[in-house]
Amino acid sequence: MPEELTSPIDSDSDQAALDEILKQGTFEDAQVVAGSTAKTAVAETVARTAATPARSGPPLPDPSLLDLPNFQQVIRDAQVSSIDLLRDVELNVKIELGRSRMLVEDVLKLGEGSVVELDKLAGDPVDVFVNDRLVARGEVLVLNDNFCVRVNEIVAGVKEEGL
Repeated sequence: MPEELTSPIDSDSDQAALDEILKQGTFEDAQVVAGSTAKTAVAETVARTAATPARSGPPLPDPSLLDLPNFQQVIRDAQVSSIDLLRDVELNVKIELGRSRMLVEDVLKLGEGSVVELDKLAGDPVDVFVNDRLVARGEVLVLNDNFCVRVNEIVAGVKEEGL
Protein backbone atom coordinates (compact mmCIF):
# COMPACT_ATOMS: atom_id res chain seq x y z
CA MET A 1 0.00 0.00 0.00
CA PRO A 2 1.51 3.41 -0.87
CA GLU A 3 2.28 5.91 1.89
CA GLU A 4 -0.29 8.60 2.56
CA LEU A 5 0.80 11.91 1.06
CA THR A 6 -0.29 15.36 2.07
CA SER A 7 -1.93 17.25 -0.75
CA PRO A 8 -3.31 20.73 -1.30
CA ILE A 9 -6.88 19.47 -1.85
CA ASP A 10 -9.49 21.99 -0.75
CA SER A 11 -12.56 19.96 0.20
CA ASP A 12 -13.24 16.80 2.20
CA SER A 13 -15.16 15.22 -0.71
CA ASP A 14 -12.09 15.46 -2.95
CA GLN A 15 -10.00 13.83 -0.22
CA ALA A 16 -12.59 11.07 0.16
CA ALA A 17 -12.53 10.41 -3.60
CA LEU A 18 -8.77 10.13 -3.58
CA ASP A 19 -8.86 7.82 -0.55
CA GLU A 20 -11.33 5.57 -2.40
CA ILE A 21 -9.02 5.42 -5.44
CA LEU A 22 -6.07 4.53 -3.24
CA LYS A 23 -8.03 1.74 -1.51
CA GLN A 24 -8.62 0.08 -4.89
CA GLY A 25 -4.92 -0.78 -5.23
CA THR A 26 -1.53 0.56 -6.13
CA PHE A 27 -0.54 1.99 -9.49
CA GLU A 28 1.41 -1.19 -10.17
CA ASP A 29 -1.85 -3.15 -9.91
CA ALA A 30 -2.99 -4.07 -13.43
CA GLN A 31 -6.69 -3.46 -12.64
CA VAL A 32 -6.16 0.15 -11.58
CA VAL A 33 -3.79 0.99 -14.42
CA ALA A 34 -5.93 -0.69 -17.07
CA GLY A 35 -9.34 0.17 -15.60
CA SER A 36 -11.00 3.13 -17.22
CA THR A 37 -13.09 3.73 -14.06
CA ALA A 38 -10.00 4.57 -12.02
CA LYS A 39 -8.65 6.79 -14.79
CA THR A 40 -11.98 8.58 -15.04
CA ALA A 41 -12.17 9.05 -11.26
CA VAL A 42 -8.68 10.51 -11.18
CA ALA A 43 -9.47 12.82 -14.11
CA GLU A 44 -12.67 14.02 -12.41
CA THR A 45 -10.84 14.64 -9.14
CA VAL A 46 -8.13 16.61 -10.91
CA ALA A 47 -10.74 18.65 -12.80
CA ARG A 48 -12.66 19.44 -9.56
CA THR A 49 -9.44 20.40 -7.79
CA ALA A 50 -8.38 22.68 -10.63
CA ALA A 51 -11.83 24.32 -10.75
CA THR A 52 -11.85 24.99 -7.00
CA PRO A 53 -10.16 28.29 -6.16
CA ALA A 54 -7.10 27.84 -3.99
CA ARG A 55 -7.15 29.03 -0.41
CA SER A 56 -5.56 32.37 -0.07
CA GLY A 57 -4.39 34.68 2.67
CA PRO A 58 -4.74 38.42 2.64
CA PRO A 59 -4.73 39.97 -0.83
CA LEU A 60 -1.30 40.77 -2.23
CA PRO A 61 -0.47 44.43 -2.89
CA ASP A 62 -0.45 45.64 -6.46
CA PRO A 63 3.19 45.61 -7.62
CA SER A 64 2.74 48.89 -9.47
CA LEU A 65 1.87 50.60 -6.16
CA LEU A 66 5.06 49.45 -4.46
CA ASP A 67 7.16 52.48 -3.56
CA LEU A 68 10.86 51.64 -3.67
CA PRO A 69 13.37 53.92 -1.94
CA ASN A 70 15.90 55.89 -3.95
CA PHE A 71 18.92 53.63 -3.40
CA GLN A 72 21.37 56.22 -4.76
CA GLN A 73 20.21 58.67 -2.08
CA VAL A 74 20.50 55.97 0.61
CA ILE A 75 24.09 55.25 -0.48
CA ARG A 76 24.95 58.98 -0.48
CA ASP A 77 23.43 59.41 2.99
CA ALA A 78 25.43 56.44 4.30
CA GLN A 79 28.65 57.85 2.85
CA VAL A 80 28.05 61.28 4.38
CA SER A 81 27.27 59.80 7.78
CA SER A 82 30.43 57.66 7.54
CA ILE A 83 32.55 60.75 6.87
CA ASP A 84 30.80 62.64 9.68
CA LEU A 85 31.99 59.98 12.12
CA LEU A 86 35.60 60.84 11.24
CA ARG A 87 35.36 64.63 11.44
CA ASP A 88 36.41 64.84 15.11
CA VAL A 89 39.20 62.24 15.00
CA GLU A 90 42.54 63.76 15.93
CA LEU A 91 45.52 63.01 13.68
CA ASN A 92 49.22 63.62 14.19
CA VAL A 93 50.38 65.72 11.21
CA LYS A 94 54.03 66.61 10.73
CA ILE A 95 55.86 68.40 7.96
CA GLU A 96 59.39 67.23 7.33
CA LEU A 97 61.77 69.77 5.82
CA GLY A 98 64.62 67.29 5.77
CA ARG A 99 66.71 64.94 7.91
CA SER A 100 70.10 65.00 9.51
CA ARG A 101 72.18 62.52 11.50
CA MET A 102 73.84 63.94 14.57
CA LEU A 103 75.67 62.61 17.58
CA VAL A 104 74.20 63.26 21.03
CA GLU A 105 77.23 65.45 21.76
CA ASP A 106 76.41 67.67 18.74
CA VAL A 107 72.73 67.92 19.72
CA LEU A 108 73.73 69.05 23.22
CA LYS A 109 75.90 71.81 21.68
CA LEU A 110 72.93 73.28 19.74
CA GLY A 111 71.82 76.70 20.82
CA GLU A 112 69.95 79.71 19.54
CA GLY A 113 71.22 80.60 16.07
CA SER A 114 72.78 77.15 15.43
CA VAL A 115 72.52 75.86 11.87
CA VAL A 116 71.69 72.21 11.18
CA GLU A 117 72.45 70.95 7.69
CA LEU A 118 69.61 68.86 6.19
CA ASP A 119 69.65 66.26 3.43
CA LYS A 120 67.39 68.40 1.18
CA LEU A 121 68.12 71.57 -0.73
CA ALA A 122 66.22 74.84 -0.42
CA GLY A 123 63.19 74.71 -2.70
CA ASP A 124 62.91 70.89 -2.55
CA PRO A 125 59.41 69.65 -1.74
CA VAL A 126 58.66 68.90 1.92
CA ASP A 127 57.03 65.66 3.04
CA VAL A 128 53.65 65.69 4.79
CA PHE A 129 53.14 62.82 7.23
CA VAL A 130 49.84 61.87 8.88
CA ASN A 131 50.22 59.45 11.78
CA ASP A 132 53.78 58.70 10.60
CA ARG A 133 52.62 57.80 7.10
CA LEU A 134 53.73 59.81 4.09
CA VAL A 135 50.57 61.16 2.42
CA ALA A 136 51.68 64.21 0.43
CA ARG A 137 54.51 66.44 -0.77
CA GLY A 138 54.39 70.19 -1.05
CA GLU A 139 56.24 73.49 -0.90
CA VAL A 140 56.78 75.81 2.05
CA LEU A 141 55.15 79.25 1.78
CA VAL A 142 54.96 82.28 4.03
CA LEU A 143 51.46 83.71 4.31
CA ASN A 144 50.75 86.64 6.67
CA ASP A 145 53.99 85.97 8.55
CA ASN A 146 53.03 82.29 9.05
CA PHE A 147 54.70 79.29 7.49
CA CYS A 148 52.36 77.00 5.56
CA VAL A 149 52.59 74.16 3.05
CA ARG A 150 50.95 74.06 -0.37
CA VAL A 151 50.26 70.42 -1.28
CA ASN A 152 51.55 69.65 -4.77
CA GLU A 153 51.34 65.85 -4.81
CA ILE A 154 49.30 63.21 -3.01
CA VAL A 155 51.36 60.09 -2.32
CA ALA A 156 49.45 56.80 -2.18
CA GLY A 157 50.67 53.73 -0.33
CA VAL A 158 54.26 54.83 0.38
CA LYS A 159 55.45 54.32 3.97
CA GLU A 160 58.13 56.31 5.76
CA GLU A 161 61.63 54.87 5.49
CA GLY A 162 63.53 54.47 8.78
CA LEU A 163 66.63 56.59 9.54
